[in-house]
Amino acid sequence: MISECDWQDAQLLWDYQQMHHEPRPCSVGIGLGSHDLGVADTTVDLYRRGMMPLIVFTGATSRTTKGRMPRGEAEHYRDRAVELGVPPEAILVEPRARNTGQNITLSRALLEERGADVSSALLVSKPYEERRAYATARKLWPDVEFVSASAPMTLPDYVDSINDAHLVVDMVVGALQRLLIYPTQGFMITQEVPVNVVRAYERLSSRGFTSRLIAEAAGSA
Repeated sequence: MISECDWQDAQLLWDYQQMHHEPRPCSVGIGLGSHDLGVADTTVDLYRRGMMPLIVFTGATSRTTKGRMPRGEAEHYRDRAVELGVPPEAILVEPRARNTGQNITLSRALLEERGADVSSALLVSKPYEERRAYATARKLWPDVEFVSASAPMTLPDYVDSINDAHLVVDMVVGALQRLLIYPTQGFMITQEVPVNVVRAYERLSSRGFTSRLIAEAAGSA
């Protein structure tokens, strides 16, 4: 059972993750693989709006996607984008990344291999991971300007789309943990986290929303 206080704390974490960047034309769009096909849909919408001439979808599989995306997250994202009308030649697939850091480094390597001139990138992620994606990209590819983007959804709407309220709160808590511990491990830049957001994270963790928490000494971006 998720209490009203739990929902209020989850909302604080959700709101903090939103970067509120205004989408603008960039050299490339990078869609970060996950269980959420909405990332592909959002990337396609930005492509249709003329925000980038080229898309990279990046991601292998994970414990939450190996059943529903057996060929890999990036491949399924590509299929979705083509289904929605994006020309196949406008899409590159990076199929090996298993965490956010690899999403960035392997996409960078693929783009360099293809001779793409990248000075800016639209970074498309799940709504509750905008900051994680941005902070990781800034650390690992510092000479590129990144603009964060995600589906414009409220927390209740996202819960409805996933159909698992406890899992969504777990994932929001896990995303915040990584913002707190990964900078000291060299995986991302440091971002200021307001005290009320940290307290909300601590309360949710103490109340059992922990399935997406990691051992702090063994993280990977």
